[in-house]
Amino acid sequence: MSDNFQTVIKIFQKHNGVMKSSQLFKLGVQPRILYAMRDHGLVLQEGRGLYRLANEQVWSDPDLAVVSLLIPKGVICLISALYFHQITTQIPHEVYVALPKDSEKPRIKYPPTRFFWISPEPFQAGIEKHKIDNVSIQVYSVAKTIADCFKFRNSIGMDVALEALREGLRQKKATFNEIQRFAQIDRVEKIMQPYLEALA
Repeated sequence: MSDNFQTVIKIFQKHNGVMKSSQLFKLGVQPRILYAMRDHGLVLQEGRGLYRLANEQVWSDPDLAVVSLLIPKGVICLISALYFHQITTQIPHEVYVALPKDSEKPRIKYPPTRFFWISPEPFQAGIEKHKIDNVSIQVYSVAKTIADCFKFRNSIGMDVALEALREGLRQKKATFNEIQRFAQIDRVEKIMQPYLEALA
């Protein structure tokens, strides 16, 4: 293996095995070296401008990892967050991502991604930070996600929102008080009240 490849592998290892091409180029790695490593199977292209060392452990949830690396200010939300917290029978066919209102739509070809633009207070509320495969991801808490599901019920379906509410409470992953607090922030407390009362 060439010295150039060895040098780049060491750079990747300092960054948990995952880097953007723009980071590598700033560190002096020539594009032809990176693409040669890709062609030799030493690095894998995980998304637009995102590369991972081939001998690193396979990601358990590559879609969330890729989206979190390519859209660092995004927050995993709605069905993707329900799936992450294991309180839904839905299988997301795209990654649901919340972004601050007025932010530009990110350019991302893969994985399939659906964006929701949210005003400042609801956007900031209930964000949790988790690590998946050495990648830091932002995802809304269970209680915030349940409230969001009612807020965006026309986009994802009322049945999804009701299942999230039932499962979140049944699995004790959220309390009535937590859900009500986020319902107020999302301004859906009146819509949610009868369903909360029915499950109380």
